[in-house]
Amino acid sequence: MARIGIIGSEGRMGLALAEAIPAAGHSVSGGIDRGEDAARLADLSDVLVDFSAPAALAANLHAAIGAGVPLLIGTTGLSDENHLAIDHAAQAVPVLQTGNTSLGVTLLAHLVREAASRLGPEWDIEVLEMHHRMKVDAPSGTALLLGDAAAQARGVALAQHFESGRHGHTGPRAEGAIGFAALRGGTVAGEHSVILAGEQERITLSHSAESRMIFARGAVQAAAWLIGKPAGRYQMEDVLGL
Repeated sequence: MARIGIIGSEGRMGLALAEAIPAAGHSVSGGIDRGEDAARLADLSDVLVDFSAPAALAANLHAAIGAGVPLLIGTTGLSDENHLAIDHAAQAVPVLQTGNTSLGVTLLAHLVREAASRLGPEWDIEVLEMHHRMKVDAPSGTALLLGDAAAQARGVALAQHFESGRHGHTGPRAEGAIGFAALRGGTVAGEHSVILAGEQERITLSHSAESRMIFARGAVQAAAWLIGKPAGRYQMEDVLGL
């Protein structure tokens, strides 16, 4: 039984984790929210799970390093500076950072990578996502994860082929572009589709999240898996052995 600490305990994911952790046979070692110190929680935990905010990441990484405990980061909207801080922390403790903790999405990303690697650049790739009206970042972390899977499969950097926010007279689609479209409304937990469009044929790979609990259950499984691993940077595909 693992002692799992929740960073961002009063948020939607924090509340879902508080339910998912005991359901999986583990215990909640405690929880903190905005303005509270992660160091105390780290000392009480076997692993930390962070679904807070990018602004809190540096302090949370510092707390994990200080206590020598693993950290799972599910916070989205991270900057390049945040990722550099994660790389640095991963030299001292195991860190798993992901835009989505769903096991189904993890497998979807794997399938996207497989498809993109086997189909040529003449196949256009579009990522479509929809979330609830309260979501503040777009495209979603999951959409970026899926787009990055396609870019990796093609041996290119997503930043150089990213295309979003089309409006007005945009001209023809750029060859090799990976397009993104974000929809917001209602209480949608998460809908993601990756469309690969070729000449007179189209493949659509999709995932539907019916409840936030799927992300909580995946996060708990990944957090427990992370305990005892050597220092390094991990991803959800490692949890599934993909």
